[in-house]
Amino acid sequence: MAKFSIVLPVRNGGEYVKECVNSILSQTISDFNLEVLDNNSKDGTLQWLTSLNDNRIRIYPSDKSLAIEENWARIVTIQKNEFMSFIGHDDCLDKNYLERMDQLILKHPTASLYQLHFRYINNRGENIRSCKPMNEVLSASEFLAFFLSNMSELSIGQMMRSTDFDEVGGIPSYPNLLFADLELWVRLIQKSYRAVSFEECCSYRIHSSSTTNSSSTLKYYDAFAKMIDFFIELKLESKSFEIVFARYGLGFLKPYCKSIAHHLLRIPRNQRKGISVETFLSFFKNKIDILIPDNNFNPEEIGSIKLAKQIDTNPLTRKLFLTFKKIYPKPIL
Repeated sequence: MAKFSIVLPVRNGGEYVKECVNSILSQTISDFNLEVLDNNSKDGTLQWLTSLNDNRIRIYPSDKSLAIEENWARIVTIQKNEFMSFIGHDDCLDKNYLERMDQLILKHPTASLYQLHFRYINNRGENIRSCKPMNEVLSASEFLAFFLSNMSELSIGQMMRSTDFDEVGGIPSYPNLLFADLELWVRLIQKSYRAVSFEECCSYRIHSSSTTNSSSTLKYYDAFAKMIDFFIELKLESKSFEIVFARYGLGFLKPYCKSIAHHLLRIPRNQRKGISVETFLSFFKNKIDILIPDNNFNPEEIGSIKLAKQIDTNPLTRKLFLTFKKIYPKPIL
């Protein structure tokens, strides 16, 4: 049995998945399996993977299309080796990723989560920048403090024991998996600590995207609400988490208040499932007061948020705003 599993959930991976898979199969050590969770791809992804005829690849096809949460949830059900990592189909590993990860595990045999440094790349694979430096050893509360104060992407370059991953229930079922990895990492680190190597051995691809349509915005709202509830749960678990949220929570959460209020405004009221800007602001303030008592944040003291609420309360101004956004889609608030 190999030591490592690299799990690749994919649906219609196109050319990106070929680059990703080739980066995995080019590792300097061969003590691994590539576990592919194909989500009923229609673009030839499954056929291309099969044509590689590589005995390190184990494919788990789905005969029907699954939501992204459903496909990634299958990770707990498949065969995995002692240590596992997962990767998005558009990200890439350097050829020495597993070699460096193996060295990190040997150095920190009791850690419960491992990570290598990484770089951001664009659609064309060009380097944008390196990730921010991370301390070699962090507890769960220290990790969360780093995340909240840096708003860092932490979904690439992670390794964990498969038994630990299964024990915490796998990836939490957040809509579109937004914020799901954050909860997973915290739960895993709570078992012991996180160990980091300063070697930069993987690439995280950033795409231009938008969350202004009704479906994506409402999923974003629901995922955000689930994350806030997770934060409150952590606060109640430990004084150290309470201190972290008191110091960094408001700075991290305030931009989401503005962003979600503005995105809601771009959706017709009859498509919002009863959510208005006003009800969102009330929800946000209530949760913030629970998470960070005695905070002095009032969303409506921010001019653009107050204006969004005022526009949303009047059918005429809502209609005028939506008409204007069809003509001029760029942000104005």
